[in-house]
Amino acid sequence: MRVKNERRLFFHEHDKMTYLKMGRKQMFPGSSSAIQSKNMDESTSVSGDSNCELISSNEQASPQPKVPHGKKSIVLRNSDIDGLLECPVCSNLMFPPIQQCPSGHTLCLSCKNKVNNKCPICRKEIGNIRCLALEKLALSLHVPCAYHHLGCEEMFPYYSKPKHEAQCVYRPYACPHPGSECPFTGGIPALLWHLRESHKVDLQAGCTFNHRYVKQDPCSVDNVSWTLTLFSCFGHYFCLHFEAFLLGCEPVYMAFLRFIGEESEARMFGYCLEVGGSGRKLAWQGVPQSIRTHHRTVRDSNDGLIVQRSLALYFSGGNRKELKLRVTGRIWREIPRRENGGDSEK
Repeated sequence: MRVKNERRLFFHEHDKMTYLKMGRKQMFPGSSSAIQSKNMDESTSVSGDSNCELISSNEQASPQPKVPHGKKSIVLRNSDIDGLLECPVCSNLMFPPIQQCPSGHTLCLSCKNKVNNKCPICRKEIGNIRCLALEKLALSLHVPCAYHHLGCEEMFPYYSKPKHEAQCVYRPYACPHPGSECPFTGGIPALLWHLRESHKVDLQAGCTFNHRYVKQDPCSVDNVSWTLTLFSCFGHYFCLHFEAFLLGCEPVYMAFLRFIGEESEARMFGYCLEVGGSGRKLAWQGVPQSIRTHHRTVRDSNDGLIVQRSLALYFSGGNRKELKLRVTGRIWREIPRRENGGDSEK
């Protein structure tokens, strides 16, 4: 993903001047235009500076990314810089090995097979030519995170960008609904709206809950049946999963809580679940996992309240014609002992 109208590129002085002198036609044969050094604003000359920041001239007013210490801004008035490292096929940034056709047009390796080794611009055979000059140039660049428009203000070396974006706390959340592989992604407000409107998930307020699960044919356990409920408390949101599935050959029921947010925030909370009947009770206490962790991963790690079918039938009152389970729970916010002298806010 490329941040529209907001790309900041850093060049060292030697690389920048070399690029300007050579011109794009010399560095990348066949390119339609060359970057002209005369277009640079004389007031932003960097003669004698060891580092500089290269900024596309068409950027719009928006929150500014953090610039590494010691960098100076230079405006390069040429829109070619915006598409210099962008693949013409997928529109993503290119990473080594960058492919090049005999005319100098570039594209990423993954897209080379998509176009059957034919340049999408001039239709010439691509072959096995690498654009080493562009790969080397990228070493000098610092670029913003792809999620800059969502609030990330950091700048990173070009080749560190994918690693950061895979862990960026501003990246969108995947839909936590367990019923299907829903392709929706978005921020927390959009995610809550999506769950309620598209999946008809209930949202309840409060830090305690009482979930009732009824099954008419307890002798059969589909792999997998489930329910999902949202809870709002302490200014955050949680989702309670209740699933029936086969653990090996044994039918089981499992309940667990997930936090809608980052893992670092999830560790600030604790929760407990209880299920019982006929004078007996089974309890579980733990820490909710973030929805960044897939619900199958949580389920397969057994990180929740697990009830075997035989015990679930006992809790239902011994009636094997109908399963009735009541799961109660509570969420609390952990408080560091060194600050308050207590364990939690329950």
